[in-house]
Amino acid sequence: MARIATVLANMFEDVEYTEPANAFREAGHEVIVIGSETGATLEGKQKEAQVTTNASIGEVSPEDFDALFIPGGFSPDILRGDDKFVTFTKHFAAEGKPVLAICHGPQLLISAEVLQGRNITGYKSIHVDLKNAGATVKDEEVVVCGGNLVTSRQPDDIPAFIRESLKVLEK
Repeated sequence: MARIATVLANMFEDVEYTEPANAFREAGHEVIVIGSETGATLEGKQKEAQVTTNASIGEVSPEDFDALFIPGGFSPDILRGDDKFVTFTKHFAAEGKPVLAICHGPQLLISAEVLQGRNITGYKSIHVDLKNAGATVKDEEVVVCGGNLVTSRQPDDIPAFIRESLKVLEK
């Protein structure tokens, strides 16, 4: 089963973390939450979820993980301000490992400069940013590109996001 690096900061979109993470665990995958510091308690934007980080970005290596999960909310915008998270993200794309990003999650992919020529979706307000990063933007509930990049637009798309992410993780 896959070992999934989940990058997270405060103000993540609660259900965009909790629902996929629970589904990944139920399918037998290991979900490791990586933040700026180990043991930090992060709170979701809606204040419905609190998550304790398993490790800090300075303690982990992308080589130790099979996939990357980037929930939305304000978290991806916070994370992309830290070069360690950007470099970590870039590794997964460069190695062709699964990258699962929902809503504002692709903002981290924009900063990692890994979207040129990729098909993608995301929250409506970042569509222009995705296009400017060289991606072809689709307004669909889920887009799978290259067999390893799974993206969705918003919380309503979570069932499709989980379905396609699990398919990619099973490969």
